[in-house]
Amino acid sequence: MTNTEIFDKLRDAIVNQDVAGTPELCKEALALGIPALDIITKGLSVGMKIVGDKFEAAEIFLPQIMMSGKAMSNAMEVLTPELEKNKKEGDEAGLAITFVAEGDIHDIGHRLVTTMLGANGFQIFDLGVDVLNETVVEEAAKHKGEKVLLVGSALMTTSMLGQKDLMDRLKEEKLRDSVKCMFGGAPVSDKWIEEIGADATAENAAEAAKVALEVMK
Repeated sequence: MTNTEIFDKLRDAIVNQDVAGTPELCKEALALGIPALDIITKGLSVGMKIVGDKFEAAEIFLPQIMMSGKAMSNAMEVLTPELEKNKKEGDEAGLAITFVAEGDIHDIGHRLVTTMLGANGFQIFDLGVDVLNETVVEEAAKHKGEKVLLVGSALMTTSMLGQKDLMDRLKEEKLRDSVKCMFGGAPVSDKWIEEIGADATAENAAEAAKVALEVMK
């Protein structure tokens, strides 16, 4: 089986909510010598992008996206130890405070980004899902003076709007200059990041890790 064929199978396994088959495909790909990062970016993440697009278009609904998320979680149980083996040595890149915005419980992309940040040298503090902006601000205040990156996810436009409020609160509390702010999710764009005065966004989890490292330099 070629790499392209196995990437296609991984993509389809996520789209088809193959909870049991997805981790087995990951093991098969690893046995063929395919790097864990390629398995994620060229197979699994492509599938999740399709799932997200279908959800946005109301072609699938919450039960389906949750099953695809379960398939992704099972895959990451296989791949995370491989990512850890290749974790960058040396100084920590900084502290990444990760969270899903208030009113949003969609954590598939959030978990993947958190994993990729950890594999790239960040110390992780995961606040979880449906997180109040006030909680994020309080956590940022505890780490004032450290290298801190706030990484917020939002799948829905309604939860994305809270990102502007978060940026305003950070300014009010005189914390904006002490943290870097990165947001992602289907509705987030470069234009939106510029509009709210944040630092960066990224198309996918692998790119998010690269962008995060650049932002923290």
